[in-house]
Amino acid sequence: MNEAEDDDIQPLGAPPDPSRQAPVRLVRREGANEAASRRLAAEVPLSIVYNGIAHAVMMVTPLDIEDFVTGFSLTEEIVADAAEIEALEVRALAVGEGAGLVAQARIPAARQQAMLARRRTIVGQTGCGICGIVELSQAVRRYAPLARPPRIDAAAVFAAFDALPARQPLNRETGAAHAAAFADPAGGLLAVREDVGRHNALDKLLGHLARTGVDPSAGFAAMTSRLSFELVQKCLARGIPALAGVSAPTALAVDMARSHRLTLVALARSDGFQVFSDPYGLFG
Repeated sequence: MNEAEDDDIQPLGAPPDPSRQAPVRLVRREGANEAASRRLAAEVPLSIVYNGIAHAVMMVTPLDIEDFVTGFSLTEEIVADAAEIEALEVRALAVGEGAGLVAQARIPAARQQAMLARRRTIVGQTGCGICGIVELSQAVRRYAPLARPPRIDAAAVFAAFDALPARQPLNRETGAAHAAAFADPAGGLLAVREDVGRHNALDKLLGHLARTGVDPSAGFAAMTSRLSFELVQKCLARGIPALAGVSAPTALAVDMARSHRLTLVALARSDGFQVFSDPYGLFG
């Protein structure tokens, strides 16, 4: 992309805000209504470019983009290690009346050739990494079953979800952002990332862990969303042995977790949660 050649695309002096104020009208059941305002979570297009070749356009919240691109590159198996992203530059652009982002990543030539050979073109809606996959066989990947039990128990699950709301500033502002957290064996939150897309939030978290050298097998992931198979797949790709969520899993997510020996708990509430995959008998 050469923004200088297009009058509708110009560099921005600052990245777009992750939220903005918008007018609303409150309508009460008893008939009263009043003018008000609230903050809305931003959702902007991000073009991910490897070695000058545009690979994907994802809709993201403009926070922690370097983490997102790193996590996306790892979970989509474009690179095998964060160090293979030799350079990464993120630019904010004005696109017509809106804003967008372009992430330029430099990867080894061999990785670029493998990427091109996979014939993938993804146009994502709110972080869906499945849209536009050319080969259906690439949609559901297989991994080696996890060999060691995670360090997780009921107290850790409750502790993680008790602490999570306080670590979600964007969701407090907007009510529209998912969070992905990485917790230690006691349930202490080591990192939290937010995005309007649950896949994006998890990719941001995984990118952060890779960039900071945190061992993914040393804790578990906690999500404020339903647990789709893509989230299980991303955890398997990075070696996270347990995944917990506040909503229900899909049938495919449960099947994949069980076949790969990933611990999966869901519908986490203050008074309990449900265990869908417990290959090591950690929950009785």
